[in-house]
Amino acid sequence: MAHRFGILVFPDVQQLDLTGPYEVFASARGAEVHLLWKDRTPLRSSTGLSLQPTMTLHECPPLDVLCIPGGSGVNALLGDETVLDFIRLQAGRARYVTSVCTGALVLGAAGLLQGRRATTHWNAHDFLADFGAIPVEGRVVQDGTLITAGGVTAGIDFGLTVVAELLGRAEAEGIQLALEYAPAPPFRAGTPAEAPPAVLEATRTRLAGSRAERERLIAAWRQAGRT
Repeated sequence: MAHRFGILVFPDVQQLDLTGPYEVFASARGAEVHLLWKDRTPLRSSTGLSLQPTMTLHECPPLDVLCIPGGSGVNALLGDETVLDFIRLQAGRARYVTSVCTGALVLGAAGLLQGRRATTHWNAHDFLADFGAIPVEGRVVQDGTLITAGGVTAGIDFGLTVVAELLGRAEAEGIQLALEYAPAPPFRAGTPAEAPPAVLEATRTRLAGSRAERERLIAAWRQAGRT
């Protein structure tokens, strides 16, 4: 039986948030994977990679898996009612509603995290509670049909988790082997707990602009009584 995956693509998406799970999903037996946006005009990711939507939000049929990636472009989506309405509609009929990195904040803005366990990128983790979520540290966190992933590279772990849910562990392990996914990073700096203090501080500074804008948007979101 075919499984239909829909991944939201948008201006300034973090491309690995999208392409990591896309690679895993597209490798699954019988998978049908679509990149979804308001139109089919090519979009630029936050690092300049051009991405081509394959289906519009209006054209999108019911999905088995809805996936919202993150990136700096998430900020614009937090108040985009066209996108949020689409997510609510699809969430009501999808088997799994999912996110990678700060895509979880978009699920929150759509009202889908209330009382649910969820995770996101470490630099946005504290925002989860603003949306009524139960923040959990972890690469992949599952709460029933809601599956959220941590930052960026966690999207591969997440993709394998979703495939195992749909098609079984053997299928997921076969994909993992075919991709030779056996992480062995050259440095122990991939989390705030492991990174040297100077590296953590420099990284926080580099991300400060996007975070400040996100703080402003979420504060406005709260003041509008959406929580």
